[in-house]
Amino acid sequence: MKLLKKFQILRYLTIVVALEIVAISINFFYAPAKVAAGGATGFAILMNELFGFDRAIIVLVINLLMIILAAVFLDRGTTARITFGSLILPVLLKITPSFQVLSDRTFAVLVGGTIFAIGVAMLYRVDASSGGTAVPPMILKKYFRIAPALSLLVIDTIVSIGNLMIDGLEALILALFSLMITAAVMNFIETGLDRRKMVYITSNERITNIKQYLTKNNTSFTAMDVRGGYTGDNREMLMVILDNQDYNRLIRGVHIVDPTAFVIAYDISEAHGGTFI
Repeated sequence: MKLLKKFQILRYLTIVVALEIVAISINFFYAPAKVAAGGATGFAILMNELFGFDRAIIVLVINLLMIILAAVFLDRGTTARITFGSLILPVLLKITPSFQVLSDRTFAVLVGGTIFAIGVAMLYRVDASSGGTAVPPMILKKYFRIAPALSLLVIDTIVSIGNLMIDGLEALILALFSLMITAAVMNFIETGLDRRKMVYITSNERITNIKQYLTKNNTSFTAMDVRGGYTGDNREMLMVILDNQDYNRLIRGVHIVDPTAFVIAYDISEAHGGTFI
């Protein structure tokens, strides 16, 4: 993130790459499968299937309207942030070839949803947007305190219902399935790429031995003074943050030192700063 802020060219290049990934998901998977999974691109697929309108033109019209709404109701920074992506995405949709890659619709939606999520997550990482239906939730949040996730879900669901006019219930189910796949993949990308374990360790009699074991194995830890709620006894508790692959080794080593050691482990999405060996 610091590198992207320092070199704006790199940031804009990342935005273009992310938008092209979104365009590929639409032109290679969603559109050939005739599944409109919400958003401006989903609405464009509906208009293309129902009336033959060019998908890129529909997305451009929607995004221009959203830029105007953002300029009226949101601040300049937000408007500027969505403008670039809103104008580039239709261009990429137009110049990117559109053809069927997978014959199985369910598999196409699964792959398309995953690719779409990767592109959108990249945009979020560089504080950018492709515009479209992401703008109304921002406005609703600002003026009515409505959670963006909720309002965006409602909008995407309404667009997805339009699949009934294209290819019936099957297309609608696939569209809703795609929304879930996209949400799950985005959540994993946002919080799951740097997962670690946070482990709390305490012992009745051998906490010093456990500290020596951790130090010997170059495992960083934080010692905290705690007190038992039942006994009222003062003791030390150790907090260790380590990569997932090192977790089992740590637990085996601690239990060799003290088989009765009390251990609690949590999954954490990210850990910034410090040194973890």
